Amino acid sequence: MSFSSFSQASDLPAWSKLQALYDSKGKSLSVKEQFKQDADRFSKFTRTLKNYDDSEILFDFSKNIIDDEIFSALIQLAKEANIEALRDAMFAGEKINSTEERAVFHVALRNQSNKPMSVDGVDVVSEVNSVLAHMKEFTEEVRSGKWTGYTGKAITDIVNIGIGGSDLGPVMVTEALKSYSKRDLFVHFVSNIDGTHTAETLRNLNPETTLFLIASKTFTTAETTTNAKSAKSWFLETAKDEAHIAKHFVALSTNAEKVSEFGIDTKNMFGFENWVGGRYSVWSSIGLSVALYIGYDNFVDFLKGAEAVDKHFVETPLEQNIPVIGGLLSIWYNNFFGAQTHLVAPFDQYLHRFPAYLQQLSMESNGKSVTRSNEFVKYSTGSILFGEPATNSQHSFFQLVHQGTKLIPTDFILAAKSHNPIEKNLHQKMLASNFFAQAEALMVGKPKDVVEAEGAAPSLVPHKIFLGNRPTTSILAQEITPAALGSLIAYYEHVTFTEGAIWNINSFDQWGVELGKVLAKAIGAELNDKDDVSSHDASTNGLINQFKKWSL
Repeated sequence: MSFSSFSQASDLPAWSKLQALYDSKGKSLSVKEQFKQDADRFSKFTRTLKNYDDSEILFDFSKNIIDDEIFSALIQLAKEANIEALRDAMFAGEKINSTEERAVFHVALRNQSNKPMSVDGVDVVSEVNSVLAHMKEFTEEVRSGKWTGYTGKAITDIVNIGIGGSDLGPVMVTEALKSYSKRDLFVHFVSNIDGTHTAETLRNLNPETTLFLIASKTFTTAETTTNAKSAKSWFLETAKDEAHIAKHFVALSTNAEKVSEFGIDTKNMFGFENWVGGRYSVWSSIGLSVALYIGYDNFVDFLKGAEAVDKHFVETPLEQNIPVIGGLLSIWYNNFFGAQTHLVAPFDQYLHRFPAYLQQLSMESNGKSVTRSNEFVKYSTGSILFGEPATNSQHSFFQLVHQGTKLIPTDFILAAKSHNPIEKNLHQKMLASNFFAQAEALMVGKPKDVVEAEGAAPSLVPHKIFLGNRPTTSILAQEITPAALGSLIAYYEHVTFTEGAIWNINSFDQWGVELGKVLAKAIGAELNDKDDVSSHDASTNGLINQFKKWSL
């Protein structure tokens, strides 16, 4: 598709209208007053996603700083930015990743309905299903104990070695779905090139019962291959014979030659295509650790949950389209209120790695400053996303959210039903009470007259005032099942897509990751030389030379 017809967002008529609305009323609009004036506000700005299994997730957008006119202008912005055309091009397998000339087709990985989906005229469904069938066979062998290590013992520990999307996705999903796991099978993840990560992970493992998954599309990623070689050395210290590698190492890769050189049997190689971006790869064979941990059937439910959101995203009018609304609200705060950050706080301990996963999804995707038509953007892009599980985060950074000088739009996530309803569900009810209270408190605040009526000393009154009108979106699921988690991830994927489409940037490349890697290779060679270096700036030279002295 040609991107020459796509405009800078700030040149669109709806952008100017939104700026006028912000200036005239948006920056002073009271959400609390909007609720008083409109008895139907909650139902008007709430959307419910129905999953393939009839479970539901409720998205409450009503506590955001919008009214009917602002909402209508945001929808108009989406239309003028042609996000529907870009969305349809993505689902048609067109090469919307223009800088790398690639399709963006991770949605095909969760196409459980098996509808035709093609890239370059080739239907990819059979290929995707073939990899899934291979994953199913392998996971069932390992989980049943049929697959054994070189001494005939069943596998007890799985170590996934990857980085970026090859690590963040599987880590997050295995943690989020731990309650569905095979409890005598343990998963571990190594990503950091820091030797501590490898050493501490392997310290208490038994080579006879450990299975390594090496996750690298090209099998040349420096951090991953270095960690994999260290794991191989650790394994061979006990196993001795390199022939045993075939029973303990598998590859999530497409480079058969490099995989074979490493010693892995290419029959134990699980591939994926170049239209699968790293941060969108957990749906592919990169999710093998997930399938091993929670079982293949649960992995399929995970895919189906994402597919349900894909269907909603493609078929639902913009006014009712849940990810589109989420993305438009992000634009509203980022570009008109000047909000630089976005908080995601899951009220669920199983989701403790969810914000970290979303950081890569959001910031690697939309941390761009050039449009798809090769112009520097005229506006802010890419919010700084952060988060931690509540209620822990309420005792760390929530002070800034409530009373700081920065506007921090926030998403709260809760499941109505806990997987661990201990003490007659007391814990879940306390958790839920905080979920509801935090969103309400951020909206209503505490004005001066209320503080004074409570008898606060005059000198403390200013300190106890909460201005309120801090925007939140509340996401309430029935339960965090594999399908619900798949839906939540896909929701944020399409929110990210919506943001990038409106900003007219390519959300699917990551050139900014490359420069540091290139320089690191050159410096790596210098670190093996005992002589002082002088080829860099004075600061870098000084740091390298001091490191050399101290690391001897």
